[in-house]
Amino acid sequence: MEGKGWVGRFLEKAKLYIAMICLQFGHAGMNIITKVSLDGGMSHYVLVVYRHSFATVAIAPFALLLERKVWPKITFTIFLQLFFLGLLGPVIDQNLYYAGLKFTSPTYACALSNMLPAMTFVMAVICRMEKLDLMKIRCQAKVVGTLITVCGAMLMTLYKGDAINMVWSKYIHPRQSYAPQATAAHATQEDWIKGSILLIIATLAWASFFILQAITLRKYTAQLSLTALVCFLGTLQSIGVTLVMEHKRDAWVIGWDMNLLAAAYAGIVSSGIAYYVQGLVMQKRGPVFVTSFSPLMMIIVAIMGSFILAEKIFVGGVLGAVLIVIGLYAVLWGKCKEKREGEILEPEKGATGNNQNVTEVDDIEAKFVELEKNGVKKLFVLAVSAPMPQPPPMIAIEAPKLN
Repeated sequence: MEGKGWVGRFLEKAKLYIAMICLQFGHAGMNIITKVSLDGGMSHYVLVVYRHSFATVAIAPFALLLERKVWPKITFTIFLQLFFLGLLGPVIDQNLYYAGLKFTSPTYACALSNMLPAMTFVMAVICRMEKLDLMKIRCQAKVVGTLITVCGAMLMTLYKGDAINMVWSKYIHPRQSYAPQATAAHATQEDWIKGSILLIIATLAWASFFILQAITLRKYTAQLSLTALVCFLGTLQSIGVTLVMEHKRDAWVIGWDMNLLAAAYAGIVSSGIAYYVQGLVMQKRGPVFVTSFSPLMMIIVAIMGSFILAEKIFVGGVLGAVLIVIGLYAVLWGKCKEKREGEILEPEKGATGNNQNVTEVDDIEAKFVELEKNGVKKLFVLAVSAPMPQPPPMIAIEAPKLN
């Protein structure tokens, strides 16, 4: 029983961390599979449409069965928030991210995406969702950790160094690379710059999506329904964008191949499940905590890319990854410190409520002091010190004598 109790307490404290780490593995798989699909010729506009179609079909039944009785009322303000969530996430972020991924490589795209925690932290401070008090150590840790994370990502981008020969490379890729021909090694410098700009804008849209999602969850608390609505509106908006940008009818054709796997996997895992889990974690720990785990995706993609896509790992990438992990732990330490301080303040509030009688006595004494300051006591002393009115003198009357 004691062992189960210890395990239960550990899982209760670590469940948010485990959920976010699992999501990073899911996102990493999406990057690898999507890269193969895009290099195979699939349109990223069509991929976004199919992705959120799968996500809507996967999440909507659960939202209908589990949250049908607790659906919040959709006001005009909430509808606008849902509309812009569909625009920021499914349309802007993912279309630009896929376009940048097509011009670069999965590891490079994930490296630039590591600016997400910094962007989210700055936007959260501007929206007053995060308190920034530089006199406190926890806030200093979050700021320094964010800067270290960005520096690590930039180091990976700007400095490559020598290639590192992995132990498994000689066995998996002895002489030949099975990576697609449109990988980073074959991309032109112009495409590399274009892809970098698209990835930066996509990351900014992603950070905006997290902030708006946290704001929407304050009033629309049904997470599954929110996820289903965002995916459905994103599907409709993506269809409109694709009809304008993609004029080939053959682009809509999808078979039992890698394109179908990329759309289904990205829709169910990276959109449906990810939006729902992120919303749950965000309600408890905020958007900065959620985005602080994104650097782990880059490390996972770098390792998976060396296995599957034969991507080379360089010294600069390893050094940058070390800095990113250090920055990540600094941000998480600051968030844990903030959570513990919040837990300490809650019992103090409870103790204040339990000592209500003592508080009432203190209030009475405070009022008495206030009356003293206003001169009421002087009047009271004056009334007490005044001479008491004397009763009229008693006149002795002699009683009549009885004969």
